[in-house]
Amino acid sequence: MAAEIHSRPQTSRPVLLNKIEGHSDSVNAAVLIPKEDGVITVSEDRTIRVWLKRDSGQYWPSIYHTVSSPCSCMSYHHDSRRIFIGQDNGAVVEFLISEDFNKMNHVKTYPAHQNRVSDMVFSLESEWVVSTGHDKSVSWMCTQSGSMLGRHYFTSWASCLQYDHETQHAFIGDYSGQITLLKLERQTYSTITTLKGHEGSIGALWWDPVQRLLFSGASDHSVIMWDIGGRKGRTLLLQGHHERVQAVRYLQLTRQLVSCSADGGITVWNMDTPREEAPQWLDSDSCQKCEQPFFWNIKQMWDTKTLGLRQHHCRKCGKAVCGKCSSKRSTYPIMGFEFPVRVCDACFDTIKEEDRTPLATFHEGKHNIAHMDMDPSRGLMVTCGSDRIVKIWDMTQVVGCSLATGFSPR
Repeated sequence: MAAEIHSRPQTSRPVLLNKIEGHSDSVNAAVLIPKEDGVITVSEDRTIRVWLKRDSGQYWPSIYHTVSSPCSCMSYHHDSRRIFIGQDNGAVVEFLISEDFNKMNHVKTYPAHQNRVSDMVFSLESEWVVSTGHDKSVSWMCTQSGSMLGRHYFTSWASCLQYDHETQHAFIGDYSGQITLLKLERQTYSTITTLKGHEGSIGALWWDPVQRLLFSGASDHSVIMWDIGGRKGRTLLLQGHHERVQAVRYLQLTRQLVSCSADGGITVWNMDTPREEAPQWLDSDSCQKCEQPFFWNIKQMWDTKTLGLRQHHCRKCGKAVCGKCSSKRSTYPIMGFEFPVRVCDACFDTIKEEDRTPLATFHEGKHNIAHMDMDPSRGLMVTCGSDRIVKIWDMTQVVGCSLATGFSPR
């Protein structure tokens, strides 16, 4: 049965349940342990820690393991209790965690990269560990033999990764703002397409294999939804952050997107509503409203004996306009603009008050959020960042419905 989403007042917000402190450097990743009151963290201080909730309500490290190089990322597979740790020296280290989460044994070390590992995914189906690194590459290695299967290089640092286990497609975001889609196979690969839309480095990706939607967050403060399954190149731009977006998570059950930024902003987007694509910006040598020349249009400036004007763009229609013809600002949530943006005077007059109704809610995490993980079955979220603090949140007030309704997290 489809979940019904009820709108909630802005007072519904994440509830801070616990705060975990003790790291001596940035916490680069934290994941919730399914069906356990536990969290796994990896840090720049070279430690891997498994925190379990005690009877006192506080979290204490049941595992405290130090490795040779700062830990940059991780991939945890709960059913097999296998955990893969990416390191600053380019290696990926695999451990097996005991059933009681009190011991962790080393399994393999993979020479995945020549520089810092930025992200990784373990696929039990193919027995691969796919990883990206600051050596500008994505690599995939066999977890049975420990051998390298393939590698692809980019022109920029590869920053984040998502992987479709069924089709063996990998989405790789990089520091140039591009997302590359690769089809991975043993010993070979093929480039499917490159997605271009961000104006800054890609900070986070999330792939929903059910609706075949890709979500990306970037340093341009925006989130883009790419409709991969629609095969029509449809994209939705979402602007609701003041800083770089570093974590995204789509909740398929409630059709909501959660995104987090470096300034602690937590935005919850309602994606179960009709939305419009933002228009492409049009090129013109003169204002497409009053026809006054822009400052590079020397000929028209000379002919009309006028000074050239600065070019702007209306976010609603995409037309090139001057400042006088676009003096108004408005939100337009249906197109993803939750903050006031420039619109031309004609478009401003067409926007009704109900068109300005927000389609997202905004919350404060009150710490730098470099990484986020969610357990939708329990409505829990964990955030961590450069302030060395890990926070565990109850999100059930925010996401619009009870999530503990037979949903099994992916």
